[in-house]
Amino acid sequence: QVQLVESGGGLVQAGASLRLSCAASGRGFSSYGLGWFRQAPGKERDFVAAIRRNDVDTYYGDSVKGRFTITRDNAKNTVYLQMNSLRPEDAAGYYCAAVEDIGLNKFDGHYVYDYWGQGTQVTVSS
Repeated sequence: QVQLVESGGGLVQAGASLRLSCAASGRGFSSYGLGWFRQAPGKERDFVAAIRRNDVDTYYGDSVKGRFTITRDNAKNTVYLQMNSLRPEDAAGYYCAAVEDIGLNKFDGHYVYDYWGQGTQVTVSS
């Protein structure tokens, strides 16, 4: 069982940066694939980024490629999302998710993940 708690959201102006954190409790963090998703009011939950247990393979949604970076620190049981050049359309609730990374080949679907955090809100003013 893994519990996830996000932090780092807030209100920023367009062009600014934020770093989101997701701290995990429970055992086996290093064996999990980790993802970030976001959901704006009235919209579906969209894939943002994911990182595999090997800490090498990363994946990004098209709208954030080149602006967002996902990293993990297994010693701290934490996954990060560095968000640069924020745009108003990036505003959403951001959720981290975890799944035991065994034999998986797809990380961009919300149905892949077993554990979810409660989310942190990001607001971007124009």
